[in-house]
Amino acid sequence: MTEPLTQSPAEPRTEYAKHAAARPDRARTPLGPVLHRLRALPPWSPLAAGVLAGGLLGASYGLVTAPQYTATSYVVAVPTDKSDPASALGFAQAYGRVATQLAVLGDAQMWADVPVATLRESVRTATSPDAPMVSVAATSSRPGEAADMANAVAGALTRHADATADDTHVELRQFARATEPTEESSASTAVTALVGASAGGLLGGLALLVRPRRPARGPGRAGAALPGPAPAADVRGRL
Repeated sequence: MTEPLTQSPAEPRTEYAKHAAARPDRARTPLGPVLHRLRALPPWSPLAAGVLAGGLLGASYGLVTAPQYTATSYVVAVPTDKSDPASALGFAQAYGRVATQLAVLGDAQMWADVPVATLRESVRTATSPDAPMVSVAATSSRPGEAADMANAVAGALTRHADATADDTHVELRQFARATEPTEESSASTAVTALVGASAGGLLGGLALLVRPRRPARGPGRAGAALPGPAPAADVRGRL
């Protein structure tokens, strides 16, 4: 009789268990729960956060910034008997460029009752290529001050043009005086909030594009089970 084969008992602890037992427990970092919550957020969360933050910043800017008012005065170049309309149009372009120079602004500050630096920052001129007209626009947080600055610069420009009318044969006359504006020329709080939300949404969308994608994990992604080795007795029986 052959003695039955006896199988040695399994070792009480494998090599992997030994290493796992010898390895110390890693201390949990305080940022662990925060990172776990951030990973649990939906993928479109950067876009929503950008829109919300941009809208809040834009609305805050609109509430903090003082409203601005713009008043506009117009002067027109008129040719004399010794000139023609083409010359008047050319001199109107020239007067539009010199309206913001120190010589004109220094004369206008006495009538506007503001420093020359304020006039230089607040006054803008524009000309038309088709009509010999110059528009003088002034911007201020006070409607009355904006109208006074525009009229003062337009009046100073007219006086400087009249002083050289004998040589240029072109006169500069007041066409329309500036009046106190009743509506703001600056953007309202709703507009600044909308602009801020649009900018924040754009940044959030860019962050969403560069965000690393999570690997897809599902039951179908599981590795295929490999067949185990056949017992030696089965192989011998098949042979």
